[in-house]
Amino acid sequence: MDDATVAALGLLSEALETTERARGRLYDFHQLTGGADKAVGEAVRLLRQAGHGTEADLVEREVRGADVLPGMWTFEIVEAYDDGYHQRFREVERQVREALAGDRDHIAEAEMKQRRETT
Repeated sequence: MDDATVAALGLLSEALETTERARGRLYDFHQLTGGADKAVGEAVRLLRQAGHGTEADLVEREVRGADVLPGMWTFEIVEAYDDGYHQRFREVERQVREALAGDRDHIAEAEMKQRRETT
């Protein structure tokens, strides 16, 4: 396989790995936002308990359980990423890799390993 193809496949693989990291960050975002919303619920309860019903109503109406993007909770953002861009990227990377390299994966890394082991 020529060097340009190895380099291109290596970059495509690296980019896919980066999307995996981004996906993890989306799950972090999802879980952190959920935790914040749980704390907001507790704050609303304590505000009511302390006699601050107007403020509790404001927080509950404007923040608790609110969409983080128009019409979307965080789980829907994660699902849209997983089912859209990420799944499409994985499939395209697999198709390109199979067309150019068969079943082989991480070709650039395998070549680097071979060079380092033989020097």
